[in-house]
Amino acid sequence: MTTTTLAAPQVEVDAIDPKLFRQLLGCFPTGVAVVTTNNADGSPAGLTCNSFSSVSLEPPLVLFSLRKASSLLPTFVESGTFAINILSQSQDALSGRFASSKIADKFEGVAWRKGPLGTPLVDDCLASFECSVHARHEAGDHVIFIGEVKHMSPGCSDHALVFYKGAYMMLAESLRKLVIDGKLGTADIDEAYRALYGTLLRLACDRATDAEIDAIEAAVDGIEQSQELHALPQRIDAMASFFSSIAQAGHNEALRLMAQTMTTVLRERMTHVIPAHPRPDVFPLRRKVVKCLRARDADGAAGALDELISTLRKGSGAPLPA
Repeated sequence: MTTTTLAAPQVEVDAIDPKLFRQLLGCFPTGVAVVTTNNADGSPAGLTCNSFSSVSLEPPLVLFSLRKASSLLPTFVESGTFAINILSQSQDALSGRFASSKIADKFEGVAWRKGPLGTPLVDDCLASFECSVHARHEAGDHVIFIGEVKHMSPGCSDHALVFYKGAYMMLAESLRKLVIDGKLGTADIDEAYRALYGTLLRLACDRATDAEIDAIEAAVDGIEQSQELHALPQRIDAMASFFSSIAQAGHNEALRLMAQTMTTVLRERMTHVIPAHPRPDVFPLRRKVVKCLRARDADGAAGALDELISTLRKGSGAPLPA
């Protein structure tokens, strides 16, 4: 086989403007992570990074790039291990902390633990990956670190923190702000839940697998097992899982994406707006939703949801507490 190499056409082009280059790169939204390692004395070190990327599944490889001018470059080179901690949308302050050159001890007041490789893992992240350095490559003014994932752990089920056009972008931010500012009406939220999840339940009665219904029931178990006042975060997670599992069981991607937004509304209301007091009186109604799903009773499932929302509203004056 003959390989033909074509000469590049001789065309005059303008030099790349670094400022415009950075601006246009910002048009691609990226997740945000804190990359951590250990100093020579064993103390934790870390920085904010949005250059994280997956490389390979077999072996499991990931990468991040670090400026050659970074004061932490020698630390990462000498350590031989690092961890990628993917931040949630509620951790924007943490991202700013690890990006600041004015804060000497980035870990002061930050909850973290040592992973199996001994690298610092930041608490409450979406996911963490502990890596050994597989390879390093110089590329312009950066060094690319390729790591082989040795340990990984899932975290919270919040949305990801996203960096876009030079600023943090919260997913469903406009709705989130309306909820926190109290500008989203209770009646509107209730109506949205009835319409969206009523439709999803009807679809789930036709499309859901037994395993998907099991997941909904497991979320109901989680709600009922997290009724102590100190268990509010677990109750919020279980409530979010209940509705997201219904969305998954409906097998409609467009409605599932809408349900993700409604889950954000639920989380923000339960965290910042309404007192999510335990409501054991509504336990049978969620069980009724699951029972109707197993019986493939679409009208019964949608009716049970409507009864659940009405009962919650009558008892609390606010939509969907736990």
